[in-house]
Order: sequence, then C-alpha cells, then structure tokens
Amino acid sequence: MVEPVEGTIKNSAEDFVVEEIAKNGRVMEIDRQYTPDDLGMQSSPGKFSVFVLQKKDWNTVQALKMVARKASRGIKSVGFAGTKDRTSISTQLCSIFGAEPDRLLSMHMKDMSINSAWKSDVGIKMGDLLGNRFTININMLGDADEAMRRLDAISMELGERFPNYFGGQRFGNRGNNVDIGVAMLKGDFEAAAMSFLASPGGETMMEAVEARKRLAEERDFGEALSYFPKYLKYELTVIDYLSKYPGNYANALRKLPRQLFLMFIHSVESYIFNAELADRIKSGMVEPGRGALMCKAGVLGFPDLSNTFRAEEGNNEGFELGNLIGYEIEDLTDFENSMLESMGLKKEDFKVKGIPELNSKGGRRAYFAPFGGFMYSAASEGTIRMGFSLPSGAYATALLNEFVRSEVQA
Repeated sequence: MVEPVEGTIKNSAEDFVVEEIAKNGRVMEIDRQYTPDDLGMQSSPGKFSVFVLQKKDWNTVQALKMVARKASRGIKSVGFAGTKDRTSISTQLCSIFGAEPDRLLSMHMKDMSINSAWKSDVGIKMGDLLGNRFTININMLGDADEAMRRLDAISMELGERFPNYFGGQRFGNRGNNVDIGVAMLKGDFEAAAMSFLASPGGETMMEAVEARKRLAEERDFGEALSYFPKYLKYELTVIDYLSKYPGNYANALRKLPRQLFLMFIHSVESYIFNAELADRIKSGMVEPGRGALMCKAGVLGFPDLSNTFRAEEGNNEGFELGNLIGYEIEDLTDFENSMLESMGLKKEDFKVKGIPELNSKGGRRAYFAPFGGFMYSAASEGTIRMGFSLPSGAYATALLNEFVRSEVQA
C-alpha cells in the first residue's frame, strides 16, 4: 500500500473550488449563467424563485441569510440542495419564497453573486443535486516529482472507487456530535445540552475553553450570557432560553436550526457506518456477497439509490449499500447490533419520544463511491492541482485522505 503524500490543503478560498452538479449531470461552473433547461428544470409561474448562488468565503447558511435579508424575507423562506464550506469558491442551487428573480439578480453583495434566477412553483430542498465537482490546490511539503509518482500509484491502487467514509466535519468541530446525539436518543437532553454548551474538548479558542469550563462548574445560565463569546451564537441561543426556562433542556435545544439539531442524530448513524466500513476493509470484505443490497449506477455513473436489487452470482454490477441506522431499517447486521448495544441504544430509539423532528427512519449509503473526471497536474512550483467529481453525500476529505496526509478541512 502506497503512503499518501505530505501536503497542506485549503490555505485560501481559491485553493478549494466546489461547483455543484445538477440532477441532469450539468456542472454549475463558476461565473456562468444558466437557463432552467440547462439544468434539467422548468420555469413556471409560482411563488418561488430558483437561483444559482456563487460565493467566496461564505458558508451556505450565512450567505442565504444575507440573500433573504436583502430580499426582505426570513431565513425560513430559503432552500438549498447541499451545504458548501466557508473557505471555498462555490456554486450551488438555491430557492427563495416570495422574492422576484429580478430582485435577486440586482443584488450587490461582497464576494457573492446570483448567476441565474427564474420563477418556479416549487422550491429547492436538501438533496436536489447529483453531486459536486472539486478543483483543489495541494501545497506539497516534499519532492514534487516523488509526489506525482506516489499519486500515480495510489490512483492505480484505488481504481475507480474509494471508501465512502463520512468526513470529520460530520462529527463537529469539537468532535462531540456523537456524544450529543447518543444522549438525545436516550432522552437525556440535559446531558446533550451540557455537552453542546460546556464540553471544552476540541475547542481551539482559549476564550471559549474558559467560558465552557466556567459554565460546567457554575451552571448559571443567566450569568453565562455575559461572558460567553459573542461568536458562539448557537450556544448563546440555548443559554438564553435556559436562563428564562431553567431545566427545560429539550426545548432549549429545539431553538437550534433544525438541520443542526438533526445533525447530532445523523452523526450517530454516520459514526456506526464509518466503523462498519473500516471493519469490512480490515477484514477484506470489500466485494458484495450473494444477497447483498445493491444499487445500479445512474447519471455520470453515480449510485442511484432509487434503483436497488439483491446481488446474485453473475449479477453484482453496481454499488453495495450499507445501512444508515433508523427505526425503519429491518436488516441490521451483527456489527450494527453490536455497536448499538455498546452505545446503550436500540434502533427504536431513533424515534425520539416527544420530539418528532428528531425522528430518523434511516437510509442507505454506498460503501464505496466513484470519483469521476479525476486528474492532477503540477499547477506551479510546489503545488499540485487535483480535480474530481463526487456523488451527493460523498466527502472530498474521504478521497483526499487516500492521497494526501494533511489537516484537510474540506
């Protein structure tokens, strides 16, 4: 097995370009305008405007908050197909309710633009994309020629697919999303809230470390409002609620954006999936066995989860699927049952009592994902440019970690 090359990634937004791929396989390229037909969509009279957002050094939610504010709408009026990281130049498909296309196209915002907009009778929702195309600059720390040779060898070893791990960002900047999620699934919302607010592990800012430690010791939420760093906006939202309604930890956490609230539950599913995938690779179980759940390849050769079948001898062309555990998943593996038991959980716990917005039916995910249009070349002295396309839900970090040993933040 060839060792990854040494390098650093994402020193600036220009080092990490992410262009969303529409469901028809069309890439939304930087600085390009598109018609609905280009993207396999239709323009129709309605109260939504669909638009292609381009941004630099903005995360998706903050960018859409700005668009909504300029359109005199609330954040709940916007929708998007997939999230994009802050430190990048990116394009993505979005929608807004109650704002005209002309108003969107006339907006002037720092490091952000609306490349195209049209009317629609439906909005954009999470998952309304095929995937993403990445163009990434890697700053090499060793000999460039040797790095290129190793990249060649790693590419040959991988073939056309790579282990479809969830990336580290799935588990939170402080790495405690799983702990919070497990506590929620057990109905222990006090433990979940205190882990979210007061766990200093993984915190990089000393001001935040001290604030979290102090809250853990004092548990005075009213006082915490005066010393918690202002940039910890989500934490302050929860603290403010607890200062007014002491002990109501479940409703305090419900003040978080729904996607963040759900992310804690999804991190538990992701953690178990990653652990099982690692175990399969370690055990050499990388080929589907008879009866394994598979899906066919769809547009661009990406997994089509709507087209599933059971593997048989001579009929296993496609992608083997693993479970994302939820209360509707019937065929749990022995490994998954063992993981749940070790965490003190059962699959029925994914239907959270009294908080239906946390309920998770579960789903499927390919164990190994394809990477299309793969290329790499010397961009400048000491820098290699790498490009590839990934299906929706696959993480650039997971592929990059096969090639580069680095603190990747993608």
